[in-house]
Amino acid sequence: MFRSLCLCFLLCASVPAVSGELLVGNKAADTVWRLSLDDGRKLGEFATGQAPHEIAVSHDAAIALVANYGGKEAGHTLSVLDLRGATPPRSIDLGEHGRPHGLRFLPGDREALVTTEASRHLLRVDIASGKIVAAIALGEGKGHMVAVAADGKAAYVSKVDRGTLSRIDLTDNSKTDEVPAGAGAEGIAVRPGSDEVWVSNRDAGSVTVHDAKTLAIRATLPSPGFPIRVVFTADGRHALVSNARAGTLSVFDAKRKKPVATIALQRDGAQYRDTMLGRAALPIGVIADPKRPRVYVAISGGDEVAVIDRKRWKVIGQWKTGREPDALALSFATD
Repeated sequence: MFRSLCLCFLLCASVPAVSGELLVGNKAADTVWRLSLDDGRKLGEFATGQAPHEIAVSHDAAIALVANYGGKEAGHTLSVLDLRGATPPRSIDLGEHGRPHGLRFLPGDREALVTTEASRHLLRVDIASGKIVAAIALGEGKGHMVAVAADGKAAYVSKVDRGTLSRIDLTDNSKTDEVPAGAGAEGIAVRPGSDEVWVSNRDAGSVTVHDAKTLAIRATLPSPGFPIRVVFTADGRHALVSNARAGTLSVFDAKRKKPVATIALQRDGAQYRDTMLGRAALPIGVIADPKRPRVYVAISGGDEVAVIDRKRWKVIGQWKTGREPDALALSFATD
């Protein structure tokens, strides 16, 4: 299933020591690129399964997981990537559970959560053995993205087709609640240091802020133009929302629930290809660098990553990627 393991050995075994890496999942190329956070140069490349959609990095930065969503035929695997050495990627077979998408490691890094749209479950997977520890039924609708509470006792799942947010109790592996969020609920994140879960509702053009225990909506913020992802800076001060149709990044003061900036990501004169929303930049994945005042956004229609200065909220550069970048993750060397 995996292509060109020799390529992985050649490119990944000799990765030089740098202060950090940006991992980029290229959906149309079936690869994950490793880019230097110093200057965006390509350090290596992993082959994955078909259509890698999401990436999660373990807290110790030893491995990355990739959800292989599949194309016309549903994918049923996760790729396990060695970020420290030259061990070739291995595959975790999810069996009857197809279309893996949302991914998150649980505290301790022994297990990870993955949503599987085809089987409508949230899986707990033991990484070392590759076995499914628990298969949690999510009910009607397709669980898409997943977020995890800091203590690892609860998870939250968005369903695009139902426009809802679900809470999963991980102490007994059961769904406790499901509430409306907004039409096209997709992006999801737990705000650091708070009891809030934020959801970006792409068809509603909004972001809803929910109580982490009751899921009650505390605030609704406008983010027009197909808001598809929401993430936070490490300190929880700012929420970042990528608006795929508008080609913008919305920045919010997370505490005050107020807009701070709207950053244009579609460049005049740039050549974009056809995407699910037409010929456009199509920003999707977004992540904030905890060590530098930067934000990175995957420009899926332009095969690049936009680099944003958080001090000025300005685009300061573009880094080349493989075809159709989507998921982003960060990896930092640990002692």
